[in-house]
Amino acid sequence: MPVINDVDVLREVERSRVPPQIARHDRLVALREQALAMVGELGLAHARACWRIVALQGEPGRIGRLCLEGRHLVAPWLVPASGQLTAVACAVATLGDSLERQVSALFAGRRVSLAVALDSVGNELLFAVSRRVQDRMLAAARKQGLTVAGELRAGDPGLALEAQQTVLDLAGAVEIGLTLTRTSMMSPTKSTSIVQGVGLALPVQTWSRCDNCHSRERCPFARDAR
Repeated sequence: MPVINDVDVLREVERSRVPPQIARHDRLVALREQALAMVGELGLAHARACWRIVALQGEPGRIGRLCLEGRHLVAPWLVPASGQLTAVACAVATLGDSLERQVSALFAGRRVSLAVALDSVGNELLFAVSRRVQDRMLAAARKQGLTVAGELRAGDPGLALEAQQTVLDLAGAVEIGLTLTRTSMMSPTKSTSIVQGVGLALPVQTWSRCDNCHSRERCPFARDAR
């Protein structure tokens, strides 16, 4: 399975536009810059990712039950209205645990504003890593003459949280040291998983995993994903 180690997304985030909710406040902009500098100086972002395109066994079952290497995912949103679903792309990405430890240390030292800013920067970095691995999956699918559509993460309306372990196993999460706690939280915490449909002539999806989120209109990540 493809593994991406030490992805340099810090420069990418530094050069990206400042999230609107931060750009409106000079103090928040300054805190974000301080947090970004801290990530670079202390080496807090150890970005890693791995992914696989797993062939679908048989046809999608009732309620979108997908059989993948003897494992099952119930993901009805991935079943297309046209075209043919032939596989599922599963990926995981992480920043490691250094950034989270620094956030905790800042909170313990009562530097709350900087801790919140660093945590927010961590989310930006993780989003950048996830987009990088999605680009890799898309390129791999296109080489096989396949299309990619949809994007889900365990816990979304279209994919139950209980599916998280299956997603991690299919993606090969152990290769980058990513595990799941008893409460289905990923460890390290600043991690994410991604599931996408792969197949022949899949239609462009009209839905988004962000559709039902109350913060969608304020979220810079949701806007970037459109």
